[in-house]
Amino acid sequence: MSGEKDLEKLLKSMKPEHNLGDYVFCKVGKLENLDLNDVEMFFKEKEAITLILKKEIAERLNLEYSVVMSWITLTVHSSLEAVGLTAAFSKALSDNGISCNVVAAFYHDHIFVGTKDTEKAMGILNAFSS
Repeated sequence: MSGEKDLEKLLKSMKPEHNLGDYVFCKVGKLENLDLNDVEMFFKEKEAITLILKKEIAERLNLEYSVVMSWITLTVHSSLEAVGLTAAFSKALSDNGISCNVVAAFYHDHIFVGTKDTEKAMGILNAFSS
């Protein structure tokens, strides 16, 4: 199954879910000596490997981070070819002064917002289904 492509259907059925915990973005040069079960997501860029993991794990591993974030998952199965979903929710968040970092995975879109903005972001995202 390739996921939903229709923007109107995606927006009305995205059902955001707040994943409990505090999350941080860190960087490392190599994945060796890391237990990948501790890592929520990683992406290899030419400069470094970006890790997204729980704050307490980053602290245990002595990894530097600059901002503590909340993780919101849009539970609708969106197609990787869907057009406009990221633009729609990121504009709504931006219009309300909320910065977001987005990761699109195979089944869902994942949005990271500052912890102070979690409740407000959830309200904005939930408003799409009203």
